[in-house]
Amino acid sequence: MAYNNLKEFIELLERENEIIRISTPVNSHLEISELNDRMIKTGGKALLFEQVDNSEFPVLVNAMGTERRLELAFKVNNIEEVSGRIEKLFEILQSSKGNWWAKLKVLPQLREIASWTPKRSSKRGSCQEIEMLDTNLLKLPVLTTWPFDGGPFITFPVVHSISVEHNAHNMGMYRMQVFDKQTTGMHWHLHKGGANHYKEYKKLAKRMPVTVTLGGDPAYTYAATAPLPEEIDEYLLAGFLRKKAVKLVKCLTNDIYIPEDVDFVIEGYVDPQEDLVLEGPFGDHTGYYSLADFYPKFHVTKITHRRSAIYPATVVGIPPQEDAFIGLATEKIFLAPIKKTMIPEMVDMHMPMEGVFHNIVLNSIEKTFPGQSNKVMNALWGAGQMMFNKYLLIFDHDISLTNYKQVLKRLLEVVDPINDILISRGPMDVLDHASIKFAEGGKMGIDATKKVSFIKTTPEISKLAIEKIEQVIEINDYFINEGLGLLLIKLKKSKNIARIVANELISKRLIREVKFVVFVEAVADITEFGDLVWRVANNSDPGRDCFYVQEQAGITAACLFIDGLRKDKLNDVFDRAWPNIVCMDEETIDKVDRKWNEYKIGPFIESPSKKYRSQLYPGKETAD
Repeated sequence: MAYNNLKEFIELLERENEIIRISTPVNSHLEISELNDRMIKTGGKALLFEQVDNSEFPVLVNAMGTERRLELAFKVNNIEEVSGRIEKLFEILQSSKGNWWAKLKVLPQLREIASWTPKRSSKRGSCQEIEMLDTNLLKLPVLTTWPFDGGPFITFPVVHSISVEHNAHNMGMYRMQVFDKQTTGMHWHLHKGGANHYKEYKKLAKRMPVTVTLGGDPAYTYAATAPLPEEIDEYLLAGFLRKKAVKLVKCLTNDIYIPEDVDFVIEGYVDPQEDLVLEGPFGDHTGYYSLADFYPKFHVTKITHRRSAIYPATVVGIPPQEDAFIGLATEKIFLAPIKKTMIPEMVDMHMPMEGVFHNIVLNSIEKTFPGQSNKVMNALWGAGQMMFNKYLLIFDHDISLTNYKQVLKRLLEVVDPINDILISRGPMDVLDHASIKFAEGGKMGIDATKKVSFIKTTPEISKLAIEKIEQVIEINDYFINEGLGLLLIKLKKSKNIARIVANELISKRLIREVKFVVFVEAVADITEFGDLVWRVANNSDPGRDCFYVQEQAGITAACLFIDGLRKDKLNDVFDRAWPNIVCMDEETIDKVDRKWNEYKIGPFIESPSKKYRSQLYPGKETAD
């Protein structure tokens, strides 16, 4: 079931007609990213670029950019198969608590579990076939993906480190900006395993050995992204996924062991006594730039690679991108452990790609008692990387979480905007640009399960009167016309404008039985619902931007208002820089348009960035 190298995975993609080889010379600066963006947003194929700049190495992108290719990466017919295997594993482990005969019955399965444990070899691996004599990162076809990126970034690195305190191994995926031939940034976030190891070495004033691998079995890449507890070795997960133990070899300049069949090995160290370096900006998975900040510097001591090595890369930005499909695997694979160990009533979990992983999570439960949804919310917010979640919605078991029409209809029918909302506060992803504080902000839980008191209402609005409000640019009353209590309003930005308009809507009775009013910014397209979800989830902090107004003294109107506008220093109590959205420049768009027929990749696909260029804020990576 395992792939012996990345080349084998590519060969399978070719047999399945899921990849296109491009022999036309291309540039790693923006051109590959633009082609990838056109392909991923139309459900297109993986791309293998055979001639990139002056590099001898081909570049692979979009390798797991559809559900089908994700299944091929794991060699399954459906991702649910992986979830089913994990669920069966938990059942085996639980059943072994019985009598002697019960334990004896599960021995064969336990031997299988043992077979996934990584195996060390004393020999060199195929990843060490060729040693780069001058240790030069610039020989790799590292991509610059967006116009205002701080430089080229290694975007699919598997970063290996060892805990100095516990001797535990960690694999993580942290972007790496290439500064020169032998140094990069190491963008590990404060909550991640690599950052925890870094703190240990800093405390002891010791150099931290680090090794980066690229390529090999796709299971390695996935395992590096998986939200595993720190005590679980990612190699064990990779072995489980590929049904074969990972064979490890020792690095040449440090004591870290890495898979012997990867394509590239970049060995080196991070010195915790060294000053941090400015890294970024970078067009990130949120669809906005993460702005420049200070991170450790990684020093390269050795580069090796296999013969005919292939350089894997990924591009992130406005969804959908490849990371959305990797996230799909995560929500399926880790559903069983959450159900078995924490939340037995959970039926399903889904992270819409517009929520860029953490921002929006949908859950369904088998509800048996009042207040159960709140219990589930608090349990999930305390579970690993779920602590970063911003909006959490709980539904009954009969709802299909990927059927967004059904989800929205149920939400708007059964939710009481006052009594079914839970506002909390806690850690946030460091990339969240709207949170009240860096890496800390508000969270909202919505109980969208049916209640005994459920009464269907008919929403109404005074459309002409709302359109005459001075700061209102446009309204979208589609959902009102469908009998659903959601109103979208585009506003001109000014001081406290969302609360001013909200008060006017209520005081003048311009809305009736409307449960949710969402304010969006002037640059947004108010007719594109997916884009609006993406924008509002990014631009809001539930603790600050979700609010109620008084209908009359002492009585709160039964409508939740959500301020999805950009925040700034002039009009809001907000002193952080606001990033721009990720969008390709016109020069690169025109270049790819002109070369399209040379690529031989099928009918012309227009650049997705053309749609978004009109939505850019003034400025570069930072909005003016």
